Amino acid sequence: MGLIQRVLEAGGIATVGVSIVRKFTEEVRPPRAIFLKWPYGHPLGEPFNVKQQRAVMERAFETLERAETPGLIVDLPYRWRKETY
Repeated sequence: MGLIQRVLEAGGIATVGVSIVRKFTEEVRPPRAIFLKWPYGHPLGEPFNVKQQRAVMERAFETLERAETPGLIVDLPYRWRKETY
């Protein structure tokens, strides 16, 4: 994902990645990303948990809008299945 992000950014399109494997995100160094310590296959949240998914998307767009440091990875504090949204 980070490699695609760089190509899009070079074309003038701002991007933000959603990561659940921080090691890979650090190695690829995308322009900006959010990180969640969640299970594989669920980067936006639990199936059918719209409030949770919306919260993640809102934070992703917030990061896209406000991030000024290239390579920024924002760790989100959300916990899998233990958070009230």
